[in-house]
Amino acid sequence: MRGTRRRPHKFRELLFTVGEMPEAEPVARDTPQTVLVVEDEILVRMVIADYLRDCGYRVIEAGDAEEALKVLQSSEDVHVVFSDVQMPGEMDGFGLARWIRQNQPQVKVLLTSGNAKAAATAHDLCEEGPLEAKPYQPQTVLDRIKRLLAENP
Repeated sequence: MRGTRRRPHKFRELLFTVGEMPEAEPVARDTPQTVLVVEDEILVRMVIADYLRDCGYRVIEAGDAEEALKVLQSSEDVHVVFSDVQMPGEMDGFGLARWIRQNQPQVKVLLTSGNAKAAATAHDLCEEGPLEAKPYQPQTVLDRIKRLLAENP
């Protein structure tokens, strides 16, 4: 499990050209909701995790499904899991989504992948439609997370 420390915003510029990164839209809540970001590509994970933090979410990071399971099985109160489909290890994002459905159905799932063939499987495992295709826009991810949380605040 990776910590929730803040990183310099210069990492965003490694993935997005100047002007493409939207300004963070703070979420008005007394208690921040928790998003578990599961992504093995560290720079991709850092960018979306920092953006969601700037928007007011509490973000926990995991580099693979095994780390994510440790978080989900701990006392952490996770509201949404945003996970890549293709990851190293014995369990991929689909396996993680299935585990969440069976063991913690209250946790919302949003999957992402650069593989177009993954869309059909993701549709059955995600509450908010098919997976988010890579490369994604942080604002789009934020909008989908907001819709997921609005269903069951």
